[in-house]
Amino acid sequence: MGHVRHNWPEYLIEGGALGVFMVSAGAFATLFEYPASPVHAAITDPDVRRALIGVAMGLTAIALIYSPWGQRSGAHMNPAVTLTFLRLGKIHRRDAVFFVVAQFVGGTLGVLLVAGALGPAFTHTPVNYAATVPGSGGPWIAFVAEALISLMLIFAVLVASSTPRIARFTGVIAGGLVAAYITFEAPFSGMSMNPARSFASAAPALMWQGFWIYVIAPVLGMLAGAQLFLLVRGRHRLACAKLIHPDNQRCIHCGHEPVLRENLS
Repeated sequence: MGHVRHNWPEYLIEGGALGVFMVSAGAFATLFEYPASPVHAAITDPDVRRALIGVAMGLTAIALIYSPWGQRSGAHMNPAVTLTFLRLGKIHRRDAVFFVVAQFVGGTLGVLLVAGALGPAFTHTPVNYAATVPGSGGPWIAFVAEALISLMLIFAVLVASSTPRIARFTGVIAGGLVAAYITFEAPFSGMSMNPARSFASAAPALMWQGFWIYVIAPVLGMLAGAQLFLLVRGRHRLACAKLIHPDNQRCIHCGHEPVLRENLS
């Protein structure tokens, strides 16, 4: 249990970070999609509204990844990401378990916070707790879409984080993909890539339609993306389980400890 006691701040950060992400998702979904919202009335094109939500959520992801929180825990905010790093041997099994639990709890609390603050504007149609549901193409189209975007996301993250000259842009790349996926892919699957994110909306909304998609497809897609990375670049090129790895933050994944200034004198 000493291991767990030592790493509890990172667990809380993972839960808190996804909670903040869900608060942002709920707030922007309501702002743009609630019919009585003045923003909704001003922007009548649903494609434009979706693109603006994508930009907002991409910027939210970037802000969280580069925040002190994100730099401390590694900013997974997603059980599929955590399980992929576990498969790659870059996170301890106990840390992975607590990361995943914290992500589910934190995301759900974030949605409940928005529901309490915004009420029916967020919980009723058409926003519906910002739940992710399959598009008009049906569940299998949604499944394939979720798997593909998850594969591309983790592959891009692994390539960027393991390439020294662009590693510092890993968070920007990840956030940019989030924005692009919401803009262009959301009509097919609702754009989740994240079992905890989908659970956080589905549980309070009691909307379990296609929920299995958002549990299985992101995990399979990211595991496939990780395998593709190993085939293309090799295991020796793998970096740490952090998306951003600053020297001034400890790392529970690779054991890095920041160098104190007094030790440099």
